[in-house]
Amino acid sequence: MTPDRFDLAMMRALEREGRLTVNALAERVGLSASACSRRLERLEAEGAIVGYHARLSNRLLGHPITIIVSIALSGQSERQLAEFEEAVRQCPNVLVCFLMSGEYDYILRVAARDLEDYERIHKRYLSAFPHVTRINSSFALRSVLDRTSVLIDPAR
Repeated sequence: MTPDRFDLAMMRALEREGRLTVNALAERVGLSASACSRRLERLEAEGAIVGYHARLSNRLLGHPITIIVSIALSGQSERQLAEFEEAVRQCPNVLVCFLMSGEYDYILRVAARDLEDYERIHKRYLSAFPHVTRINSSFALRSVLDRTSVLIDPAR
């Protein structure tokens, strides 16, 4: 897919305001509602737009502490990775999980209510995940930037 100026304009508008109706989006980018709707369906089908969601505040939901957790496994066989990844999916406090290259095998972003809650998460989940040999936890002091995607260059 090579997005044209209308595709890029639509994605920029939705990146800023994901709740736009097709009519409002069409008006902003200078297309008819039907043409905009067809393009939107194509962008979704091609995977350029991967979903719509509300960004919720973990702080306001009672989980103000963010912890970046680095995890090393005892090996990296397909079975070990699959078992670890399935276990991670079972922990509701894990917000993001990346398979990494380098010193650690996985990096997780975890939300917790407080230190005692993180201790519970660590005991119940993190240290119990299969094949874990080492865990390193770093507590975020504050969020400086939290993007959901690479910003679309307005010059394109």
